Amino acid sequence: MPAPKKTGRRALMVASATVLSLSVTAPAALAVPAPPASPTATPPARMSTVGGARLGLPGTQVALAPGVPVLPEGLTARSWIVADAESGQVLAARNAHWRLPPASTLKMLFADTVLPRFPRGTRHTVVPSDLAGVGAGSSMVGIEQGHSYTVHDLWLGVFLRSGNDAVHVLSAMNGGVEQTVRDMQEHAGELQALDTQVVSPDGYDAPGQVSSAYDLTLIARSGLQKKDFRDYCSTVSARFGPREIRNTNRLLSGDADVPVYQGIAGVKNGNTSHAGATFTGVAERGGKVLLVTVMNPAKHEHNEVYKETAKLFDWGFRAAGKVAPVGELVPPRSAATARPDPGVSAEPVAGSATGGAGAGAEPVAGAPAASGSRGVGTALAVAGGLLALLGAGVFLVNRRWPVPELMRRRTRP
Repeated sequence: MPAPKKTGRRALMVASATVLSLSVTAPAALAVPAPPASPTATPPARMSTVGGARLGLPGTQVALAPGVPVLPEGLTARSWIVADAESGQVLAARNAHWRLPPASTLKMLFADTVLPRFPRGTRHTVVPSDLAGVGAGSSMVGIEQGHSYTVHDLWLGVFLRSGNDAVHVLSAMNGGVEQTVRDMQEHAGELQALDTQVVSPDGYDAPGQVSSAYDLTLIARSGLQKKDFRDYCSTVSARFGPREIRNTNRLLSGDADVPVYQGIAGVKNGNTSHAGATFTGVAERGGKVLLVTVMNPAKHEHNEVYKETAKLFDWGFRAAGKVAPVGELVPPRSAATARPDPGVSAEPVAGSATGGAGAGAEPVAGAPAASGSRGVGTALAVAGGLLALLGAGVFLVNRRWPVPELMRRRTRP
């Protein structure tokens, strides 16, 4: 179903730049213990300090002060983080670097690694070996052997239905599961997502497979700079063969006990018996773009991970500009050395992102821009696209993110 016309919309232009420090790559900041085979019941006393010293401390980290709203009640997640997607400032966090099973939120790393490698229209006929190793009880989109699928179809299966079968087919196209795991691990290192250990590309429970709320937020931020990533993660419903599939991200598609969140634009949810419920989301409101990651709420009510995420989004939008940051999202390793892509243009911008407490790099400017979904459940649309520039220690972003009137109607309180 074609996307509705964008009418009555306002343009939201955000541009920022910052000089990146490489101090975060110092060995002292990266010397963290190897992940255990299974998560501990309590956070370790010593965690990574990437992004700031306070982010390596167990417990809740927030700089409450007069005029800063208190954190919401009823938060039961083992780990969570609220960050400004553009400045990189971490507004508040709990056990940000606790290495926990990520479930299907790890598919964000899979997509950020593999998605750019195959054009949308590429077709692939599925053979039995493509689906070998898909875990029992995995979430599936319904890939059938002998059928031909476009890469576009497969990514819809990954993002909307969290299809492990689609992940394995794309991994086969990428040289196999083992090669894809190596590629993902290498990309995690490039992003400085150093809590992340990849065992299976689909996030299925596996001994030693861990990530953290901090890392998942870094990964989402990187993925959201890619237009196709934004398109897929903000798609509410689509056709997959003869049937319709709908996004299982309940803040995007809604549910009986969870309304569509105002300004939501993705990103990815997950749930396994070992990991519990996990979720990373991005939302825009009032010119602010926030990323929230929530891992494994102890409260096992229906859709609890989305309810706690919504509470943290609400707090973040109220606290933004009032609360002092407790850390920052660090830039990719290559940000200081990469050269501009000659096929990408960006207007130089003045100013820089500032703030950020604790050790680590200067906050990186820019980050996600969300794109439109197709069908009645359109979440966001992008006009003009994302223009990103990496070079000479400066990360320049010229981001256009208009919000369609349709989205305002659906999400307005």
